[in-house]
Parts: sequence; structure tokens; C-alpha cells
Amino acid sequence: MRALFLAAALAGASPAWAATEWVRGEVVRLDPARSRITLKHAPIKLVKMAAMTMPFKVRDAALLEPLKVGDRVRFEVLEHDSELIVQAIEAQR
Repeated sequence: MRALFLAAALAGASPAWAATEWVRGEVVRLDPARSRITLKHAPIKLVKMAAMTMPFKVRDAALLEPLKVGDRVRFEVLEHDSELIVQAIEAQR
């Protein structure tokens, strides 16, 4: 029982254990100074979000360096504190 409680506590405290989803999209705007990217994306099932164009926070601004506006991408999104955060992103060239 104690081990189960500990595992549950760690799962709630660790963002690495949070649910993520890979989504396809297209880069609309890059803002490395603010660690943000605007993407025209496919539906995000993780949060029941329809396809749209919207800005996302990026885990690390360095993820934006190889990208340019117009790139088709595949990105991993995580919901943390009611905010969607791009954890990883790959250009699909």
C-alpha cells in the first residue's frame, strides 16, 4: 500500500509522466526570444481541441533553431497547468 501511494505521488509530481501526443502542423511564426511558436495544427485529441492556428510555449527555445516559417512539422505536445507546451518538434522535409 505504501509503495502504491509513493508511486501515485511521484506520478503527480513528475511532468515526465504526463500524457503527451504527437501532432502534425505547419510553422506560422517563430518567437525564440519568448520561447513561443505559432502553429497551424491538426486536431489535438489529448485536450479535445479542433484543428486551428495558435501559439504554443516551447520547452526550450533551442528547439526552434532549425525551423523556418512554412515548415511542415510533427510536434509533441504536453498539457501542464492548463497550458499546452511543445516538448519536441521535427521538420518533415
